[in-house]
Amino acid sequence: MADPAAQALALAQAGRLGEAERICRAHRGRPELGFLLAQILAHHGRPAEAAAELEMVVANAPALVEAAALAGSLYESLGRADRAEAMYRRALSRQPSARLWFNLGNALRRQDRQVEAVECYLQAHILAPADATMLSALVARKQALCDWDGLDGLAGRLLPLAGAGGVQPLRMLAVECAEDVHQRCARAWGAAIPGPARRHAPGTPKDRLTIGYLSADLHRHATAYLAAELFELHDRDRFRVVAYSLGPDDGSEMRRRLEAGFDVFHHLAGRPTEDIAARIAADGVDILVDLKGYTRDARPEILALRPAPIQVSYLGYPGTMGVGFIDYIVADPVVLPMAAQPFYDERIVHLPDCYQVNDRRRPHPARPPRAALGLPEEEGRVLACFNAAYKIAAPVFAVWMDILAATPGAVLWLLGDEPAVEDALRAAAGRAGQDPGRLVFAPRLPLAEHLARYAAADLFLDTLPYNAHTTGSDALWMGCPMVTCRGRSFAARVGASLLHAAGLPQLVTDSLADYRALALSLLGDGPALAGLRRHLSESRATLALFDTPRFTRNLEAAYAAMWARHVAGLPPAAFQV
Repeated sequence: MADPAAQALALAQAGRLGEAERICRAHRGRPELGFLLAQILAHHGRPAEAAAELEMVVANAPALVEAAALAGSLYESLGRADRAEAMYRRALSRQPSARLWFNLGNALRRQDRQVEAVECYLQAHILAPADATMLSALVARKQALCDWDGLDGLAGRLLPLAGAGGVQPLRMLAVECAEDVHQRCARAWGAAIPGPARRHAPGTPKDRLTIGYLSADLHRHATAYLAAELFELHDRDRFRVVAYSLGPDDGSEMRRRLEAGFDVFHHLAGRPTEDIAARIAADGVDILVDLKGYTRDARPEILALRPAPIQVSYLGYPGTMGVGFIDYIVADPVVLPMAAQPFYDERIVHLPDCYQVNDRRRPHPARPPRAALGLPEEEGRVLACFNAAYKIAAPVFAVWMDILAATPGAVLWLLGDEPAVEDALRAAAGRAGQDPGRLVFAPRLPLAEHLARYAAADLFLDTLPYNAHTTGSDALWMGCPMVTCRGRSFAARVGASLLHAAGLPQLVTDSLADYRALALSLLGDGPALAGLRRHLSESRATLALFDTPRFTRNLEAAYAAMWARHVAGLPPAAFQV
C-alpha cells in the first residue's frame, strides 16, 4: 500500500486537491500530512483553518520550521500580527534565516514596535546583504525613526539595487538620488504587475467626457483635504465625474462631502481587481485618473487591465510609475520640467500654475495662545516643520541646528507621534550642541486644530530630498512663510512649485547653504517676515495656489486635449495647457 504522505503529495501536485485533502484529514496526526493539509486549505482561500491546522503541526513537530513560517504568514494575512510574531520566533529559534528575520520585522512593525523591527531588518540584511527588499525595508524604517547611524552607507548600497525589482518605489523618493534611479526602481517594480496593458481603439468626439477618479483615500486623508473641491467644481455640462473608492468609509464629514461631490460614487474596497476594472469599463470611463501611484493601498493592477482608453497619474504619487499602462502625469513647469521627460514613462502634462489642487473650504482657524499649543510662553521665533519623520534627513536637521544656534530663544516645532523619534531627534540636537528642550513636539490633532498651529509659527522649514506636500500648502494657507530647497526629483521640487504659485519664488533656494542663509536672514528681519505673512493673508483669495476654479478649468482643458489626441488616433504626447 502506498504511503499516505506520498500519495497525498502526488495528488496535490496533480491538482487533485480534494482527494489529497481527504487523505490528509484521515492521517492528520502525521505532521507532514497536517502541513500539506494546511497548504491545501490556504490554497483554497481558507487561511484561518489553515493557521489552526498549523498550530497543531507546530505543537507536535517543533522542528518543522516551514510549518511555523507558513503559520506566521497566514496570521499576518489575517491581521493577527501578534500570532505571526510568535510563529516567526518559534521558527527562528530552530533555524535562523534572513527571510524569517524579515518577516518578524514586518510583524513587529504592524504592532507599531518600530525599534524592534529595525533590529530584525538589520539581522535580515546581515544574512542577505544583496537582497534589495530587505535592505530597502531597513533603510525605510531607520528613516522613519530618524535613526541616522549608518544610514548613509545603507542608502548607498541600496542605489545600485534599485532596479532589482524588490524596492518599493515610494521608499526611494526619500533617498537622495537622481530621477533615473527612481525610474529604474519604478520600472522594475512595475514589471511584476500582471495585466495585458492593451491599447484602446481611437475614440469619438464627445460633448461630455466621463472622468473616473481611482483612490483609496476618499475619506479623512491628505489627498481628500486637497482635492475635495475639485470634484465639486467640475463642469457637469462637459464632464461626468465618477469615484472608485478602494478605501474604507470612515463615517466622517469629509467622506459624506466626497460622496456628494461626485455624480456617482462606487464603494469598492476589498473587491477583486477584475471586478473593479469591469465596473470602470462598464461605466464608460473615458479618462481614468489614478490618485495613488505606488503609495499605501494602491491598486495599480486595476490600471494594468486598461479599463479606460486614457489613464493618468495625478497628485498622490510624485514620480514615474515606470509602466506602459499610464499615459500621462499631471505636473507643472517647476515641479517637473520637460527636461525630465526621459526619466518618465508617462507623457508630462504641464498645468500653467501649480500641479497641486487646493480646497478653499478647508478651515482657516484663528491663532490660539502659545501656551495652548505647548510652546514656551516667552517671546522667541518658532520654526516649524510638520512633515512626517521619514522626510527629516540628517543634513537638513544639521542645518536646522545651525539656525537654532544663530537664533537665540527660538524653538523648533515638529510633529510628534512616535516616542522613539522624539528621543532620536533630541539626542541629535544634543550632539549638535543644542539644548534638546528647544525641540517641541506637537501631537496629531483634527484638521482645524492642526491648521491653527501654523498661525503660531514664524517660519516653516521644508525638508529634502522629500519636500512638504500637503503640509506645505497648509502652512501657506494659514499665512506661514516657507523656505524650501529645490532638489533633483519631483518630490524634491514640490516646495518650489507651491511657493511659485503663492507668489513667493524668492523663498526657493538651490542649496542647503543658501537655505540656511535665507532662513537666518528672514528670522533676523521682523518686517520682512511680517510682509510675507501679510502677502499670504491679503492675497490668499487671488493666489494661483488657492484659485480652485482656475485650477479646475486648466485641468479640464488638459483632459480635453488628451481626449482630442485619442480621437485623432495619436499616441500620448507631452504638452502644456
